Amino acid sequence: MAKEAIEKLAPDTSVIIEGVISQKIEKGEYQIKEIIIHEAVLAELEHQANEGKAIGHIGLDEIERIKHFLGERIRFAGARPKYSEIKYASLGEIDALIRQLAYEEDATLITADKVQYKIAKAKEMKCIFIHHEKEIRKIKLESYFDATTMSVHLREGMPPTAKKGQPGNWQFVKLTNDNLVQEEIKEISREILEEARISSEGFIEIERPGSTIIQLGMYRIVITRPPFSDGWEITAVKPVKQMHIEEYKLSEKLYKRICEHAEGILIAGAPGMGKSTFAAALTIYYSQQGKIVKTIEAPRDLVLPNSITQLAISHGTPQEVHDILLLSRPDYTLFDEMRNTDDFALYADLRLAGIGLAGVVHGTTPVDAIQRFVGRIELGVIPQVIDTVIFIKNGAVSKVLSLKMEIKVPTGMTEADLARPVVVVRDFETGTPEYELYSYGEETVLIPISDVKTEERGVNKIAKESIKRKMEKYADKAVVEISSPERAIVYVPENNIASIIGKQGKHIEEIEKEIGISLDIRELEEKKRNNTEERCVNAEIEEDKHSFTFILNKEMKNKDVTIYAGGEPISRATAGKKATVRISKNSAVGERIERALKNNSEIKVN
Repeated sequence: MAKEAIEKLAPDTSVIIEGVISQKIEKGEYQIKEIIIHEAVLAELEHQANEGKAIGHIGLDEIERIKHFLGERIRFAGARPKYSEIKYASLGEIDALIRQLAYEEDATLITADKVQYKIAKAKEMKCIFIHHEKEIRKIKLESYFDATTMSVHLREGMPPTAKKGQPGNWQFVKLTNDNLVQEEIKEISREILEEARISSEGFIEIERPGSTIIQLGMYRIVITRPPFSDGWEITAVKPVKQMHIEEYKLSEKLYKRICEHAEGILIAGAPGMGKSTFAAALTIYYSQQGKIVKTIEAPRDLVLPNSITQLAISHGTPQEVHDILLLSRPDYTLFDEMRNTDDFALYADLRLAGIGLAGVVHGTTPVDAIQRFVGRIELGVIPQVIDTVIFIKNGAVSKVLSLKMEIKVPTGMTEADLARPVVVVRDFETGTPEYELYSYGEETVLIPISDVKTEERGVNKIAKESIKRKMEKYADKAVVEISSPERAIVYVPENNIASIIGKQGKHIEEIEKEIGISLDIRELEEKKRNNTEERCVNAEIEEDKHSFTFILNKEMKNKDVTIYAGGEPISRATAGKKATVRISKNSAVGERIERALKNNSEIKVN
């Protein structure tokens, strides 16, 4: 191949980031007498590097490679741009400075930016446009993958590792015994970013200081670097297998539900269990049924046919996604990986607008998916937003739940006037109620039915906390005991009782109506007396020449205790690390203990 002789070459930022010049020189395609780099290029790369963006570091590395090949034939010229020019580089300020330098130096401008090239040609400047190469090439990252590799983990100072197998059945293996160095990781990162810009299937989804998320074909790639992480690291994930909905062997009842009725689906499961694989299969199934299907992803990592539009919420706003979906009116939308409150709010808003939705959420149990909505949307809206929960475990459908709103007395309560709206969560296949979701005082609670049948453990705990918070608005202190599912005893200071009950008991009636349970208001001193009688235990005492040592239960260590002699409190003390209290015989308390022992009086500790 003949060498192209260039007297003066002026590159812009785009071609420096692509790493084209060093490649052309190394291959012998360019014979350059002098290369002139505008200070604006350095300033822009420095700005990006200081913000933690990978392209800044990659561009600076490219300049180092050019210097290695050309030595003193590289020159920096032009004035360093102002901050405002760097800030608005995307509007063309930096490009304009580079064009002006090339014009004044009578140099050949080289760029990978089509707009820059067109403007230079309009000004009749000498210019080289670098076309993105479309040929298929294998990047180094791909060499770490085989047919069974789910993910590859590259970290400086460590050997490359990978997860191999299938969702729910994989092994973590070491690919080589050689530790990776930082330069290797940076070179692989540069290659990934370059390929993401060239390839029509590549997207830089998110670029933040210290991290970059890229979708490159089937690969979802996360690059982290200092100062965000303590070293350079690349994590790449690839789907091992594309499934079809028929392969999941769904029951006829569930298959019919998905086909005809389910429009608010949650797909839940632990990381690596195959949630996204099932979601992709479901999305493809809807598309094959002649439905208009779109996805909301961050990043766009699902491998789907071209008939399905994949929207990246990381490149837009929830409001933009909301407007686009309502105007385009898809039949079904898949919301992949809902993470924060904005995601859950957008899911609920779209569902209430009538769009059929399937959302993917992390959860270690099926009910975790529902609990993630509690507190984020109104209780009465939940069954309208979610009608089916599909739990994926080890790559298969493990459990399916259905939700329905009913007006009923919650399980475990008996009085009819305690009826309220209750979201009943049932096992979809058997119809057996498993959970109830309802308002209890100021709380929204999700109670397992099995716990309600075994002494109301969950209800009692939440009820006591809710009633206590309510009563502490009217009393200096409140102690609550649940005596039955429909009744509670509340102990408050004597001087607060009258204000809580109110004139002719009207105030307490209002509180009972709001809480949904009958209240028995009693004096706090009565509770203290009862507690003292119940909790006092005979003390085990060891005696030596100088002191009495009380031996307590281990759970009393580091806790305050009261010592009683003949039924009267004689001392307060703090138990030590060994759950013991030592009292000197020479002290007043020691003398009282000694008299009590001589008189055979009972000595107890509370």
